[in-house]
Amino acid sequence: MEEQSNSILKIYASTTDKIENQMLYEYIVYKAHEEGISGVTVFRGIMGFGSSSKISSTRYWELTEKLPVVIEVIDKTERVERFYKKISPDLLNMPKGCLVLMESVNVLLQKAGK
Repeated sequence: MEEQSNSILKIYASTTDKIENQMLYEYIVYKAHEEGISGVTVFRGIMGFGSSSKISSTRYWELTEKLPVVIEVIDKTERVERFYKKISPDLLNMPKGCLVLMESVNVLLQKAGK
């Protein structure tokens, strides 16, 4: 059995970041789905800050909160790299900042449901 390398692309941003008129995290999820990526998960943080922002935290009385968000994209390394090349111009053109990491991962089990 040939073993292929897998990677996870992590994008750290804010829940209020947008690409054109779409929320950044929605844009990434829909774009990844179109590209046939194995999986994407979006995590919303309760507190955090970036290199050019103030500390943001969740408060029950705020209707629209600027909170940290992490978007994780996982697939074969080659596919993750190709996907990043497609979205990187959009990330670079965003008015707000973000942080993008890519790490190798060992996938122990990937089982589709019925």
